[in-house]
Amino acid sequence: MKQRSEKKGLNISAKSFITAIIVIFILMVATYVLTLVVPSGAYGRVTDESGNTVINTAGGFEYTEGGIPFWKWLLSPFLVLGAEGSGTLIAIIAFLLIIGGVFNSLDKCGLVKYMLGKMASRFAASRYRLMAVVMLFFMALGAVIGSFEECVPLVPIVVALSVRLGWDSVTGLGMSILAAGCGFASGICNPFTVGVAQELAGLPMFSGAWLRIISFVLIYALLYAFVRFYAKRIERPADVSENGLFVSDPKMNRGMTAFVTILGLGIVLIMCSGFIPVLRDYTMIIVAVMFLLAGICATLLCGMHVARLGSGFLGGVLSILPAVIMILMASSIKYILDEAKILDTILYGAVSAAEEMPRWCVILFVYLIVLVTNFFIPSGSAKAFMLIPLIVPMAAIFGISAQLCIVAFAFGDGFSNVIYPTNPVLLISLGLADVSFGKWFKWCWKFQVLNLILTSGVLLLGLAVGY
Repeated sequence: MKQRSEKKGLNISAKSFITAIIVIFILMVATYVLTLVVPSGAYGRVTDESGNTVINTAGGFEYTEGGIPFWKWLLSPFLVLGAEGSGTLIAIIAFLLIIGGVFNSLDKCGLVKYMLGKMASRFAASRYRLMAVVMLFFMALGAVIGSFEECVPLVPIVVALSVRLGWDSVTGLGMSILAAGCGFASGICNPFTVGVAQELAGLPMFSGAWLRIISFVLIYALLYAFVRFYAKRIERPADVSENGLFVSDPKMNRGMTAFVTILGLGIVLIMCSGFIPVLRDYTMIIVAVMFLLAGICATLLCGMHVARLGSGFLGGVLSILPAVIMILMASSIKYILDEAKILDTILYGAVSAAEEMPRWCVILFVYLIVLVTNFFIPSGSAKAFMLIPLIVPMAAIFGISAQLCIVAFAFGDGFSNVIYPTNPVLLISLGLADVSFGKWFKWCWKFQVLNLILTSGVLLLGLAVGY
């Protein structure tokens, strides 16, 4: 049976694009209907010692005037660019366009195909060992330094490598973006979720790591078993090259060495951000700059002329524009809720419901609150400022520690990033891998259910031992 060859460049397939647009538009309509049904309200806000705006639990909740005009809902994918906090959204879009341009240039000069052929030739006999290492690498990036968006440049490489090794694009996504999301959620010392949340809760940063380390090990074992089981079902012989024999090329080797060295330096800098706080706000910029530099140097060393490099880069930027539309539409959902002032009302209803629950249910309900909120607000730090001042005092009434609330928060924030259609990173990764959201959901929901059972068990264990 002939194996499907890897994708050329980073073109977003029409099928994936149309599917994603339909799903997101339906969600936009449902959100607008929600604004007509749910009354507007707001918690009081205060500025903490670090200058961050957080909910003032002493100020209480009040119903207010709200709602959103239809024209604002209609134009929300564009209006979101001028909303508060839009800097991160703009940075993600610019980041994505750079990735598209660089990958297209690398593809045009033949370096992508050469790298994949060399890696497939090297690891064809030990591909499942390579799978375990790649997944551990991506999980570690998410768990230790909070990388998620920054992993996107590596996703197409892993997906194409997966195809070369006899698996498929879904396996490649499981090895890369799903692994990164799982690591991000386990949050051993994730500065963007655990770090921020512990600071807001008044806990020493990255304290209580033992339960999160146990979670990391258990989640990694589950993920590897799940992806390996699927890969074994669909595996084919590894495709070393078109004629079955890889032929080394000195010019391509020079280009590949430059690409791996410069990109590797960027990854080292990102890892250093876990210990150098000043770097944390610039991780996406660092990856974008190093990836751009790596692509330019590699293609020139492979013998590509500057003019062809420029046209290849521009072609890659244009091919990635459909992803920008998906990102803007997905981001508009939070904008709609903010403009209509119903997000706090939903949160108030959830917190009120917890008062009638038994103690063991409360920690699982905290997990659920974060899971639901993550659908509308993908940013972990933004959710922390919104939720931690509410859920920590609420849980304390039932004798549940702030540390356990932080673990529930990290779980609720991370895992759903790789299944919610409102998450830009997932939409980008699916589009680049030519996997529709429907196909991904059909595959991924089984893991999500198993993982939900596992992580709920971890939270109940933490409650039982007094964590």
